[in-house]
Amino acid sequence: MTARTVRLVDQYFGADERDLVVSELVDRCGNNLPGYESSDPTGLERVRFAVLKLSEGDLDKFDSALKMANTDWRDVLMCADFAYDVHAHEAWADTQTGG
Repeated sequence: MTARTVRLVDQYFGADERDLVVSELVDRCGNNLPGYESSDPTGLERVRFAVLKLSEGDLDKFDSALKMANTDWRDVLMCADFAYDVHAHEAWADTQTGG
């Protein structure tokens, strides 16, 4: 998990939810994503950021986004508007965390 991902988790979720969200991102949105071929934490940011964006800080939406990512991770990229630009997730993260 990258420090940038953790900053976004902190931005979207309260301290009481932080550990759960980080754990779920590691367990359910990592190297185990069907058809995703990146073992690098930075490479996983794009999908993880999409899940966080779609969650809007709500655990139920977070769970739904994780389920979508595990069905087809490209769907979360489409829904988060990260599909057509491989750097869109980075630009979005900058707007959320102040760079």
